[in-house]
Amino acid sequence: MKRVLIVTYYWPPNGGAGVQRWLKFVKYLPQHGWQPVVYTPENPELVAEDPGLLDDVPREAEVIKRRISEPYGLYKRLTGRGVKEKVHTAFLSEEKREGWRDRMALWVRSNFFIPDARVGWVGPSVRFLKQYLREHPVDVIVTTGPPHSMHLIGLRLKRALGIRWVADFRDPWTNIDFYRQLKLSRSADRRHRRLEAEVLREADTVVAVGWTLADELRDLGAERVEVITNGFDPADVPDPPEPVDERYSLVHVGSLTATRNAPGLWKALAKRCADDPEFAARFVLRFVGPVDHTVLDSIEEAGLADNLERIGPVDHAQAMREMQRARVLLLLLNDTANAKGILTSKLFEYLAVGRPILAVGPKDGDVARVLKAPHVLVERGEEGATPDLFRATAPPVSPQFSRNALTRDLVRDVLERMR
Repeated sequence: MKRVLIVTYYWPPNGGAGVQRWLKFVKYLPQHGWQPVVYTPENPELVAEDPGLLDDVPREAEVIKRRISEPYGLYKRLTGRGVKEKVHTAFLSEEKREGWRDRMALWVRSNFFIPDARVGWVGPSVRFLKQYLREHPVDVIVTTGPPHSMHLIGLRLKRALGIRWVADFRDPWTNIDFYRQLKLSRSADRRHRRLEAEVLREADTVVAVGWTLADELRDLGAERVEVITNGFDPADVPDPPEPVDERYSLVHVGSLTATRNAPGLWKALAKRCADDPEFAARFVLRFVGPVDHTVLDSIEEAGLADNLERIGPVDHAQAMREMQRARVLLLLLNDTANAKGILTSKLFEYLAVGRPILAVGPKDGDVARVLKAPHVLVERGEEGATPDLFRATAPPVSPQFSRNALTRDLVRDVLERMR
């Protein structure tokens, strides 16, 4: 088999959305003639433990783990968090924290750890991998970010060894929605942009998860950009299927950050409940996963708290079951400048379980390009309750978005062209 080295921070037993993309590529790469070699931290900060995902790692895969030193222990001490408390991405905070210690920790993180808190792993990884690759050659190197420090490993290996290199962007770098929440000095901002430009300019191919992001990366200097979207794995869809709720359940699965809050939708749903007691008796707003405190405050202010049901973080298998039993699935795109380019893996799994979707976001963005009737997409500011959705049945998702088909595209359009 041809061999591809994949440098990724997120890997089982770590769970969460960051794991799925390359776990599924690794699962199906051997079927397309490529042996995956995965390089990942031995002791990463755990977003959520999901050991069941290890079942997707094929026997042909070689997994190399090396220890990483991260500043999260210091961060937790500075901010008064417990040692075992999870540090959520994208500034999600389940409790209100606005003290001086949090502001100081954010400033330190923003200006001393560029591009991110995993940058200390770059040097040791490059030294180890240079020796490894001389003894165990590969045909292509792939780095996937965020964290974008993974791309710095690929950049240095490309410069040192001349091996063809693919930089995979699951999210933007300087255009990510929370970039402006970082307390960056001018010099720190310049360093981010310089490193981003070097990665985009020197990677042999840049891969983006969506069409808008691909255009943005081209504008920033990437010469060859391919779009390989996220997708769904048919093997993950529960069979036999979970029975659909008798109640009118509107279900959001995954992290619900402050930027995904939809006050207008909560108010419209609360008004619908007030105007229609029968609907109110059957309606439940269910959140599966961590929720920012600002979202909960907004729901209470709207008068919808009595209809709220919270389920904490769950493993991927349970998340799929929660999607399948929902009457309607809720997709909230971030209320940020880059909303048109957001195309989450959750969308494709929503489609795969065959339930109608209520999405809130731009009607001319990447989600709109994928989403078809009888699903509903509304702009922010025009959110309304859509009772007809609770009686709708969605058609099956296109097989072009299956993880195996996407792996075929990755091999044909990216990896084989690297050789």
